Amino acid sequence: MSSVAGKIVLYLRMIKFPHSIFALPFAFTGAVIAAEGIPSLREIVWITVAMVGARSGAMGINRVIDRKIDRENPRTKNRELPKGEIRLSEAILFTGVSIAIFIFAAYMLNPLCLKLSPIALAVLFIYSYTKRFTWTTHFVLGLALSAAPLGAWIAVRGTFDTEIIPMGIAVIFWLAGFDTLYALQDIEFDKSHGLYSIPKRFGIKNALLLAKLFHLMTFIMLLATGVLFKMGIFYWLGMMIVAGLFIYEHSLVRESDLNKLDIAFFNMNGYISITVFIFTLMDYIFLYGS
Repeated sequence: MSSVAGKIVLYLRMIKFPHSIFALPFAFTGAVIAAEGIPSLREIVWITVAMVGARSGAMGINRVIDRKIDRENPRTKNRELPKGEIRLSEAILFTGVSIAIFIFAAYMLNPLCLKLSPIALAVLFIYSYTKRFTWTTHFVLGLALSAAPLGAWIAVRGTFDTEIIPMGIAVIFWLAGFDTLYALQDIEFDKSHGLYSIPKRFGIKNALLLAKLFHLMTFIMLLATGVLFKMGIFYWLGMMIVAGLFIYEHSLVRESDLNKLDIAFFNMNGYISITVFIFTLMDYIFLYGS
């Protein structure tokens, strides 16, 4: 039994399960806005299953495709696949099962979710190759993650509606911003191995500036979402907190000091996604009585 538990831990480490905190709150935010309150238990369950399946499958795809690169990168050479703790066949099987779970969850939600699921999977698959030919790779990953609020909206409404698009754009720029910061760790490796990223293309100073601009765009799109859905005081209070978190995040990282990248990347962005969700939920619960 302990060996089974150990294997589960390896898989969770391989897909960086704690990073689910980035996308899942935005999915729940999209669901809450679509339902104008708390969605049904059935919708919450299958949205969660779909998100876990999609993210696990996406990480599995990325680990399989990037296994040779990861083996050469000092930062990633000790990951489970390059290190041999998980065999390639096991990683492929895990990825296939995760994708199957995602598709089944989409089927359980509604016909439109099922029809759009191949598009979501295609974006996830393409992303893993983009670092080989374009510095816009961060935006492709953002596009993949934007499926969180967009997909949750569709899961609840059964339709794709334009008013949820600003929330999707917010997620694209949010992800592009903090992924640009994350890529600062690999700038020298990317240069020596012919890989592409914003830090490699524009340098550290300009990458930091662009990350700030991306997050400014995120904030503007979140404000636009609030206006479109006529959000109340709790949402706007949440936006004040989000603004503070963005400012603090970017104060942690300087061209001459990248030591706090992990805090800026993981902690702050986890807090941001959770804050957006909690204060959106509070708006509907306390102001609209849902």
